[in-house]
Amino acid sequence: MCRKILSLLIVAFLLSQLANAQAKEIKDSSVLSNKSLLSFFNKFNNLTISGYIQPQFQIIQQKGAHSFGGGDFEPNSSNRFKIRRGRIKFNYTGHNKDNLKTVEVIFQPDLTEKGVVLRDLYGAIYENKFNLFSLTIGMMNRPFSHEVIYSSSRRESPERGRVTQTLMKDERDLGAKITFAPQKKDHLLYNLNWDLGFYNGPGLGNTTDFDNYKDLITRVTYTKIPLSKKLELSAGISYLNGGFIQKTKYINREETVNNIKKFVTDSSLSNIDGKAPRKYAGADFNLKFKQRAGITELRGEFWAGKQTATEFNSATPADIPKSGNVPSPLYIRNFNGAIFYLVHNFINSKHQLTVKYDWYD
Repeated sequence: MCRKILSLLIVAFLLSQLANAQAKEIKDSSVLSNKSLLSFFNKFNNLTISGYIQPQFQIIQQKGAHSFGGGDFEPNSSNRFKIRRGRIKFNYTGHNKDNLKTVEVIFQPDLTEKGVVLRDLYGAIYENKFNLFSLTIGMMNRPFSHEVIYSSSRRESPERGRVTQTLMKDERDLGAKITFAPQKKDHLLYNLNWDLGFYNGPGLGNTTDFDNYKDLITRVTYTKIPLSKKLELSAGISYLNGGFIQKTKYINREETVNNIKKFVTDSSLSNIDGKAPRKYAGADFNLKFKQRAGITELRGEFWAGKQTATEFNSATPADIPKSGNVPSPLYIRNFNGAIFYLVHNFINSKHQLTVKYDWYD
């Protein structure tokens, strides 16, 4: 018992001496406390944390109905509450002495009633000699069209257009891209942005790549072109050239025979292990009209190209299409789609009226 008391007294004495020393040190330098706090906060000065939640109540005419942007309804359900999106985003950005970006790391999970899903995880390195280029690697938005890369936290409609949801579900993929985007505002091409990247292809539907084929995606945009004192134009063009491995000899191509569109089957053995094509081209624009009553925007984009999928579904496959253990026949379709937004802000950005129209053929 005496030993325990003696040990406690020794510990108490040492702690008191340490406290006195710390108090003396702080007393000798009244600035030290402020410097320590400043040093602590400066370490996290480049880190920002943001997030948002989008709760929903949905009702549909038929129980168990199929649904875009939220998943199919359960067999005995025709209405439901959902957490459509629950995002929290961690963004670390490093800057040099001229306050230009040097490095950036993004981490963003999505938390809903279905669980936690990773949405973004990538890093970017900026060159600081010319301040023109950057290299980005990881899971990120594919640089195609405007709506694919437009954040769900800012988009005026709850869901993207049908063409986007079908051909680029979840918008993201694993890959790498090089970006030309001048950082200095006085650069002649400051408003020009050019992305060029290679991506796995399946998107978030499959976390691993099931073949050696990659999607080449490129997008060029030029923003804030003044047409008049009140009218401003931004525009972009996009291109995707990719595909996935064919494990079947049955390839059905859309052709026009006697003015009738139909699928013509090619059953050559040489089709096996070939490349099922995915080729998209896109163009988009944004007209912004500034006036006293607010800002009016007209945004539009058009997609067209070839898409390979299965007989009854034209969505981009997340894996090799199969029926049981047998590879399914593939169908190559021509497609087109478009998305249009008419947005008017009343007085400020907090009051807004939006009309949207889109199609996918």
